Amino acid sequence: MPQTEALKVRLTLLCVLAGIVLALVAVVTDHWAVLSPHVEHRNASCQAAHFGLWRICTKRIVPGDGKDRSCGPITLPGEKNCSYFRHFNPGESSEIFEVTTQKEYSISAAAIAIFSLGFVIVGTACALLSFRKKRDYLLRPAAMFFAFAGLCIFVSVEVTRQSVKRMVDSEDTVWIKYYYSWSFACACAAFVVLFLGGLALLLFSLPRMPQNPWESCMDAEPEH
Repeated sequence: MPQTEALKVRLTLLCVLAGIVLALVAVVTDHWAVLSPHVEHRNASCQAAHFGLWRICTKRIVPGDGKDRSCGPITLPGEKNCSYFRHFNPGESSEIFEVTTQKEYSISAAAIAIFSLGFVIVGTACALLSFRKKRDYLLRPAAMFFAFAGLCIFVSVEVTRQSVKRMVDSEDTVWIKYYYSWSFACACAAFVVLFLGGLALLLFSLPRMPQNPWESCMDAEPEH
C-alpha cells in the first residue's frame, strides 16, 4: 500500500478507535434518558430517574424553583438507588421500569448493542491482522464490520428513543418530562464516527482504479 494511502488508513483507524470508545461508554453507562414526574407541591420531595440499557437509577430530591411542575434537575442532591432491570437480573427490584415501559424495548436495545460490540471486536481483529505483510485486504471486512457496528448503535438509539416517547405519552405512567443525557449523546456520536469511519476505511482500502482508459485493473500497481 502506498505511503499516502497507509497514512489515510491509520488516521481513519484512529477515528474509528474514538468511535469504539464512545460506543463502550454509551453501552456501559446509565445516563441515556432522564425522566421527571409531575410535582403537586413545590416543597415536597419527588423521585426522578435516569436509565441506560441495563440499569435504572432513581433519586429522591426536592424540586427546584422552576414553573413547569416537574421533578428536577437530576443533579440536585438526594438519596440515590440503582438497580439492574428485573428481566436482566431477577433478583433486583426495578418495579418502576417494569411499570413505565415495555420490557421488549429494553431487551431489544440491549441485544442490538451487544451485536454492535460483537461487530467491533471482529472488525478490530481484522484491522490488527491487516498490519501483517500482504494482508491489506483484511481492511475491507474490518471497514464493513465497523460500519455495521455503527448501524447497530443507531438502531439501539432509535429503540430507546421510541421507548422513552411511549413512556411519557402513556396514561399509565407518572412521567411528564424527559430529556436525553450524555450517554445518549455518546451513542449518537459513536454511530456517526463508526459508520462514516467504516465507509472511509473501505474507500481507502480499495485497489487503485485505472487512471488511463487503456489501463485495466490488472495493470494497476499491486498492493504490498
